[in-house]
Order: sequence, then C-alpha cells, then structure tokens
Amino acid sequence: MPFPARWEIFCQVVDNFGDIGVCWRLARDLAQNHGCRVRLWVDDWPSFVRLCPAASGADPERGFEHRGVEVRRWAEPFAEVEPADVVIEAFACEIPETHLQAMAARAVRPVWINLEYLSAEAWVGGCHAMASPHPRLPLVKHFFFPGFDDRTGGLLREPGLLAERDAFRREPGGRARWLAGHGLSALPADALLLSLFAYEQPDLPSLMQAWRSGGRPVVALVPEGRVLADVARGLGRDGLAAGDRVRDGRLEVVVLPFTDQPGYDRLLWSCDLNFVRGEDSFVRAQWAGRPFVWQIYPQHEQGGVHRDKLDAFLARYEAGLPDEAALALRAFWLAWNEERGLAGTWHAFAAVLPALEAHAAAWCGGLAGQADLSTRLTEFCFDILPPAG
Repeated sequence: MPFPARWEIFCQVVDNFGDIGVCWRLARDLAQNHGCRVRLWVDDWPSFVRLCPAASGADPERGFEHRGVEVRRWAEPFAEVEPADVVIEAFACEIPETHLQAMAARAVRPVWINLEYLSAEAWVGGCHAMASPHPRLPLVKHFFFPGFDDRTGGLLREPGLLAERDAFRREPGGRARWLAGHGLSALPADALLLSLFAYEQPDLPSLMQAWRSGGRPVVALVPEGRVLADVARGLGRDGLAAGDRVRDGRLEVVVLPFTDQPGYDRLLWSCDLNFVRGEDSFVRAQWAGRPFVWQIYPQHEQGGVHRDKLDAFLARYEAGLPDEAALALRAFWLAWNEERGLAGTWHAFAAVLPALEAHAAAWCGGLAGQADLSTRLTEFCFDILPPAG
C-alpha cells in the first residue's frame, strides 16, 4: 500500500475543548506536514466551530474542508463511508459498530490506533504501542501514548512552531503590537503579564488579593472560559465579559474573547507567566518556553488519579531546578490544584520566576530534541501497515 495513506480521526467532546483541540491540531499537522489525507469526525459541532470559526457557515451533514482536513459531524446513524487506511479513536471513544464492521470487511484492514491522554507516569512507556485484538472481529487496536521521552509517542509540535515563536518575539514591537491589538498599551514597565486559562478556581480571590496589594503590578489576561466567574468574584462583581478591563490596586484584569489556536499561541508567547489547564494548552505552554502553572483536569470522583499524573510531571519538570525554585514551584502548583493556600504560596513562587524562566526555556529545548507525536505516529503506522494483497 502506498504511503501517505488516508487517515481518519474520531473525536467525542467530553466537556471542554481539550479533546477536540488535540484532534484538530493533530489532523492539521498530519495533513499539512505529513502529506496525509485526513478526515476528522467530531460529535460536537458547536465546540469545533469555536476552535475553527471558518466552519461556522458549513453544513455539518455535508462536511467541511479546511486547511487540508475534511471535517464531518459524527452523528447517528453513522454515515456509510469507506474506512480510511489508518483509523484513530481519540481518548478511548468508541468507533461506531457499523464502521468497525466495514473496517473488518476491507481486503487490507486499517491500522487501528487508540490515541490516549498525555501522562508523564512511568507505566506509560511500558504500555505504549501495545496491541489489543478485537474479541469478535479480525482487527487489532494499538495503544499510542503521548509522552515526554523516547519510550512514548512524544508531543504534538508542528515543524515550524518554535521558529515562528522566536520570530514573533524577535520582531521589533511585535509583542507590543499584539497587545495593542487587544486594547493593551502603555503597560507598566515592570508589570508581570500573565494569562489565566483555567477551570473553576474557588481560591482565586485570595490570590487576586495578593496581586492587588503586591509590590509588582500584575496584568492578568483572561480568555473567556470557566474561571471567569471566580475572577469576577475576586473583583467583587456579578460577572465579566469579553472586552471588560478592570483595574483594582496593583492588579489589572483584561477579559479576552475566545480565540483560535494560533491566537492562543501568541497569547502564551506574549506573557511572562501562563496558567493553563487540561492537555492541549498544557503542551502549548511548554512550547512557549515560559514559566507556567498547570491545572490538571479535575477527577474528584476517581480518587488520586489526577494527583498521580500531576506528581509524575512535577518529578520530571523539577529535575535540574535549584532546590528553592523547585520547592516554590511544587508548593504553588499543588495549591493551585488543591484549590487552597494560593495566597500563602504566591510570593515564594513569584520570587523564583527568573529561575523558572531559564528552566522553562531549557525544558522546551530538551523536548524539541525529540521527535514529535505526528512523526512518531506516522512512522509507527507505516511500520505496522499490513501489506496489500
């Protein structure tokens, strides 16, 4: 079978933009940088449109093609289409039975991939690329784990991403123009500019009080999202909306409209500190090469699962940091994820930001020395693609 092959990705949106964010980014990368023909199935069209405004006028039933990717709505009954050569079910979503039957009926059966969630835990390397035969059909599913070392599938990173980031930062006045385009000009020279993209954060008002009365001005850029109600509560307001700009003591809050993925990258590249959540923004913050704070997806009903993932990443990320910086980083990240003690851990964290900035750049450089997820995925699929005939 010739390569590149036809690919399709199945995505079910759970309750945020992380799942479709990863799938949309992967689909574009495969199409634009690996020459693949890609079809993306998504069950939540409105969520996809938020990430891809160009789809707003498209008919979901007929599909939509943008940036080399055919996007189709995943509806029931499922459309009768020829399965692609590589079929990816993202994050353990279940491919429709009719499509599985069609995959099994092909003369050359597709490569079937289950793209898993990102984790830094040690067991991931042992499970990456494992095969799982279907109990009824002549199909074999392979588990593909993103990760942080050569035993895993790596991280999504477009080939020109870091060069584009560096060009943005080198361009004289580039950052200032980007900020001015969002109504931000004449910021205090010593201001700490941060982005705040988070799930709900009950303890945020205490942290905002520390920012409000601190010695260094803080400018918080807050994209529309779930944390906005807590930001409003910290400002003593009933609500906030895109375009609002509120100054309170040493703190200034600017609410930004929802942006597409390239726009979000520029937000991360422009800030001194980024608060991110989930998986997609977590990875992009690492490619920004700036200090960040990760809020892992809440899994209160699953005991300590999310804490295990957080601890595993911290153990990797702290390596090489001076003790003082590592302790301050861990204390603030845990406070952010445990939703308590933010004000008490902020000042020590803020004091080590220079060390964290150097560390973030070095961490990014180390990751960039590894092959990216799309490259590893295409190589893996090519290796196990069954011969024609």
